Amino acid sequence: MTDNFIFVDSNVWLYAFMSAEPKKTKKAEEIISNSNIILSTQIINEMCVNLIKKAGYSESEIQQTIKNIYEYYQVVPIDEETIIEASILRSTHQLSYWDSLVVVSAIASKCTILYSEDMQHNQIVQGIKIVNPFIEII
Repeated sequence: MTDNFIFVDSNVWLYAFMSAEPKKTKKAEEIISNSNIILSTQIINEMCVNLIKKAGYSESEIQQTIKNIYEYYQVVPIDEETIIEASILRSTHQLSYWDSLVVVSAIASKCTILYSEDMQHNQIVQGIKIVNPFIEII
């Protein structure tokens, strides 16, 4: 892996797949068009549950979305080591349980940027810069 990989949180993916906020959708689509994206199985699960609940995706649409993601992007699993490392990270940073798993997945994947709307903008955690891509969108 190179140091040019980016990790994309589920909220960014949801804006890309749902067009309720056109400016955010456009920005999210721009981000996910990058070929150096990494996401975790956690992100896929969060995305799918919300696409079913909020966008009314059918099971066949969910299955196709999952297949497309695995075809085009690198997906890392959440395993025992990830969960333990997230626990350690929570003891030194003020992150929620779920956010710590996202950050640890990004760190383990050697990403340099983590795009997320839910975490502190411009915070740096063990070399990962957290960026809210929607900060300037009003």
